[in-house]
Amino acid sequence: MTALTEQGTSKQIRTKSWDIHYNEAGEGYPLVLVHGGGPGASGWSNYSPVIPYLAERYRVLTPDLPGWGKSQAVSYEERNNSAALAEFLEALGIEKAAFVGNSMGGASCIRLSYERPDLVSHLITMGAFAGAPSIYEAAGPSEGLKALVRAFVEPSDATLRKLTQLMTYDSGNVTDELIAERVRNALATPKHLENWVAGNGKGPVVALDQSRFPEISVPALFMHGRDDRVVNFAASLRLGQLVPNSRVHIVNRCGHWLQLEHTNEFNYIVDSFIQNA
Repeated sequence: MTALTEQGTSKQIRTKSWDIHYNEAGEGYPLVLVHGGGPGASGWSNYSPVIPYLAERYRVLTPDLPGWGKSQAVSYEERNNSAALAEFLEALGIEKAAFVGNSMGGASCIRLSYERPDLVSHLITMGAFAGAPSIYEAAGPSEGLKALVRAFVEPSDATLRKLTQLMTYDSGNVTDELIAERVRNALATPKHLENWVAGNGKGPVVALDQSRFPEISVPALFMHGRDDRVVNFAASLRLGQLVPNSRVHIVNRCGHWLQLEHTNEFNYIVDSFIQNA
């Protein structure tokens, strides 16, 4: 396969409500990879290490949610990630797809799975929030979330470096190239930053209704780093308890970015789960 690049896979589409940028590679069954919610996050920046492997097996789609990346800017009140994902599939003429979501992207996929189950064949998350902390978790913001807020308010090499180091178990996985990419992405559309800061404190970007989790009937896999300092791994244990047809996979020596720190394991498990669940 020809080496994949962000520019070479970049596309834009207009849905009913949003202008959405996405990257596309490969052929076959559609697999949608949904990014997290940090400053500078995008589909490509979150998943570029795993796209080449998965694109040999699937039609891989990595959208930038409205308010991130190269997609349109939106106010806090206009954000609706699950609806954006539904419209994204409908605009592409895709009837059903497997969804993988990291952090905020995982919560977005969970919500989509109970709001639009007709569109989802498999639900896979990494480091996803479960809607509310359990009795074993702190109720306030985690160390990682505090760093995320600061990076939105003061985006710079220093704040983005601190944030990405907290995202990983081994800070050696945080390269200068990754930091530079995140800083460029964050500063490329200042309106994304302004809108996020204006909405901070009004509630979670993705509100989840735990009472609806038992409605999720598709095969679900909840993965989590044991050493996640952004969202405690207890969240995935809770998801596994509430979603009937689910499995939980906990990885030691792993932070919030399982797909970056354990790329080969991530690729193998995602592919195996979709093929066999």
